[in-house]
Amino acid sequence: MKIGMLTSGGDCQGLNSALRGVAKTLYNELGSTVTIYGIRDGYRGLIEADYRQMNPQDFSDILTLGGTILGTSRQPFKEMRKITEDSEETKLEKMLRTVDHEGFDCLVILGGNGTHKTAHLLSQHGVNVVTLPKTIDNDLWGTETTFGFQSAINIASTVIDSIHSTAFSHSRVFIVEVMGHKAGWLTLYAGIASGADIIVIPEIPYSAEKIAQAIEKRERNGKRFSILAVAEGAISQEEAAMSKKAFKAAREQMPYPSISYRIADELKALTGQEIRVTIPGHYQRGGAPCPADRLLTTRFGVAAAQLIRQKKFGYMVALQSNHIVPVPLSEVAGKLKTVPPDGEIVRAARALGLSMGD
Repeated sequence: MKIGMLTSGGDCQGLNSALRGVAKTLYNELGSTVTIYGIRDGYRGLIEADYRQMNPQDFSDILTLGGTILGTSRQPFKEMRKITEDSEETKLEKMLRTVDHEGFDCLVILGGNGTHKTAHLLSQHGVNVVTLPKTIDNDLWGTETTFGFQSAINIASTVIDSIHSTAFSHSRVFIVEVMGHKAGWLTLYAGIASGADIIVIPEIPYSAEKIAQAIEKRERNGKRFSILAVAEGAISQEEAAMSKKAFKAAREQMPYPSISYRIADELKALTGQEIRVTIPGHYQRGGAPCPADRLLTTRFGVAAAQLIRQKKFGYMVALQSNHIVPVPLSEVAGKLKTVPPDGEIVRAARALGLSMGD
């Protein structure tokens, strides 16, 4: 049995430990009847037929290693059916040709939302596919959590933890911008876990006036500082009422490097306070996976290998009610899991007295 493995999209913690979980299980259960090929740099390697045969030693000592030993790249789903510049074939056709030429019996694909749309497309064209859900945004449909999410929570929480002392010392308002363009899971969890005072996520459009009122209320209660956890994809209530076209135009004209700097200016004008912005950025995606992610990726990897052994293809392995289960790619592809504005975790934050910026 020939297995091709690839990691696609943005990197995150746990990719290598997930690869290890799949490979070790396949080697242990299928022995010499399985051959694993590592496809370089995600779908680009599949398009360009860039891969190499792996051996068991390649998967040793990578449980705690960050990044991905296979490399990764972003290949937008919308471009998969476009003719490439160097030939008359589409990217999809090139990938199908690679799979057919090498005779891959299955592709193991690790990725997030865009990756899963392409994986489903390959599956629809007859490719045997099994996927594993990775993204620090935790926004993949069908699984309660994705790997990389807990590691990113740990890092974002540590950043906010560290801001507390300097915010207190200088009696300032600090904004920590957390990754998450369309979903606020990471900002919400890290904000609650680190004691942020105000949390702003894309699912709950913010009002600068309401945030200013929350800061002033803290001052009246004798609080020396305020900390905001702001998702990079946060939007104002005014922007939420715009059409997509108008919103895009407004953001293109925005004179700030990110939304946090705009919020900082808005709050300075409203409160007269000094505002500081901290952006940990890609630091949140780097480094070794935390023990929770090592365990989760190992469970995912074992489950994916067992699906391959059972010849059960077209599925993503997922965590539901603390059980690893297969979910059809047709139920995952193209669906975004966002934070319910009235969900339990948001209600808990409000019950604690946290402002959600609205």
